Amino acid sequence: MSTERQRVERVPGSRRAKLTPAPGTDPDPHVETTDAPVRRGAAEASGPNDERLRNDVPPHY
Repeated sequence: MSTERQRVERVPGSRRAKLTPAPGTDPDPHVETTDAPVRRGAAEASGPNDERLRNDVPPHY
């Protein structure tokens, strides 16, 4: 078991602290994505009430 752990570091001028990177991880990961997000149209609804739920407007609008 590793004794190395994440530490909490204070950030000057900020109310929040930050954690140091976890041991064995890449502190600056960069993942290349080439796939575009898949959007479903109204015709491809997954259930019988999906179209109605998409068009519903709450009463406070």
